[in-house]
Amino acid sequence: MADSGIQGRSEISRLLAAYGYRPTKAYGQNFLVDPNIVRRLVALADLDAGSNVVEIGAGTGTITAALAERAGRVVAYEIDTSLAPILAETIGGLGHVELRFEDAARLDLGAAIGEGPWTLVANLPYNVGTGIVLDALKGAPEIERIVVVIQREVADRMLAGAGSKTYGLPSVTVGLHAAGRFAFEVPSHVFEPPPRVDSAVIVLDRVDAPAEAPRAIELAAVAFGQRRKMLRRSLSSVLHAPELVLLAADIDPTARPEELDPLDFVAIAVAEERGR
Repeated sequence: MADSGIQGRSEISRLLAAYGYRPTKAYGQNFLVDPNIVRRLVALADLDAGSNVVEIGAGTGTITAALAERAGRVVAYEIDTSLAPILAETIGGLGHVELRFEDAARLDLGAAIGEGPWTLVANLPYNVGTGIVLDALKGAPEIERIVVVIQREVADRMLAGAGSKTYGLPSVTVGLHAAGRFAFEVPSHVFEPPPRVDSAVIVLDRVDAPAEAPRAIELAAVAFGQRRKMLRRSLSSVLHAPELVLLAADIDPTARPEELDPLDFVAIAVAEERGR
C-alpha cells in the first residue's frame, strides 16, 4: 500500500515507547512526525525505480521507507546503534534498503557510496548538517541532487547572495558547486522532540565547479575569517603581493569579502596561479 511505511506522530511515539528509546541531544535527534512533510521532502528528490538514494540519519525509518517506495536502491546511514531494533521493525523487510550504522559526518561519503549518480535526502542533525552538506558538495561528485531538512538559519546562509548579512563561506561553497533553492519552511511542531528553532528544506542541484574551486574556497575561508578587514589585508597571509593579485583579478583591494560573489574568489585563484 502506498505510503505504508510513513509514520505519523502516534506511530513514532508508539515505537519509541515500545523500545524504551529516548532521542538524545548528543546526536541532534529530532524525528519528523508529519507524513505530509515527509511526502513533500521525498517528492522533491524526483526519484524513480532507477534512482540511487543515500539518507543520512535514518532515525525511526519513516523517510527511509518513503524513499524505498520510489527508489531502486537506498543506502541509509544511522549513527545510533540503539535504534537498530526499531529500524528492524520498520524497514527490516525492505530488500533494496541497506542500513549502515556509521557516523556519516566522518566518512568519505563519495568513496563509501561508490559510483552514481546518487541523490542525498535527509533530515539532518543540526550539529553536523552544515558539514555534511558542504563535504558532499566538495568531495562526493557522485551526488547530483541534495534535498535536506536543515536549520532555517543554516539554509539562509547556504543560499545567501553577495552583500547579504548571512553571506559567507557556506554561501561561496554552495554557489560554486550547486544551483540552490529554498523549498519550504518546516515548523518546529512537526518534530519529536520539537527543536527550539525553525527548519527549512532546501534543494541543491550539482553544477560543474570551476577547477579552481578548492583554492577559491580556501581564499574565501581566510577572507571571511577576518570579514571586517579589507581583502588586501585579510589575504596577506596567503597571497604573495595580495594587492597585485587582486588588481589582476579585477577586484578592488579595499573590498571586503561579503562584496565578492563566488566566482570573484575563483578569479583571485586564477590570478594567483597566473602570477606564479
